[in-house]
Amino acid sequence: MEHKTTDAELLLLGLIAEMPRHGYELEQVIEQRGMREWTQIGFSSIYFVLGKLEKAGLIAARAPESAKSRKIFTLTATGEETLRTQTVEALREVRPRPSSVLLGMAHWPVLDRDTALGALADRARAVGAEIERLAAIQYDQQPLPDFVNALFDYSLGQLRAELKWVEETLAYMEARPWPK
Repeated sequence: MEHKTTDAELLLLGLIAEMPRHGYELEQVIEQRGMREWTQIGFSSIYFVLGKLEKAGLIAARAPESAKSRKIFTLTATGEETLRTQTVEALREVRPRPSSVLLGMAHWPVLDRDTALGALADRARAVGAEIERLAAIQYDQQPLPDFVNALFDYSLGQLRAELKWVEETLAYMEARPWPK
């Protein structure tokens, strides 16, 4: 039976497929590549996820050579097949991720006009700042492999689309009568 991986599991499988790694090294790679910008894996959960992958037979741990050495994880044949299959699925599928702004808009009427419009204006500023921050990271890390540039371009494209939506919605709502 094929193991359906979580995003965190798929991330670690891919990093281990590049080369055998220990948990701390995985953390360093995630940090160096800015992967936390688009994934949700905390430092404290890396070893938990590695344990799940090992139990599922997708990775194998090589025992440390000395007491000071760390366990090195390698991909199994099953892990390699799972990685390939689920990478194709990840590229193919559309999985909408709800944004907190949708919940805020759903409850828009409970706010007074100034508070609601102020919160939306704050969001526009926050999204703009995030665009600047990610663009700076992408620029500072050049040259990047094409697929890594594509990751940043995707995130920046999403943020630019959100900023456009927020600005247009803000302008529209400012021009409308307030609901009673």
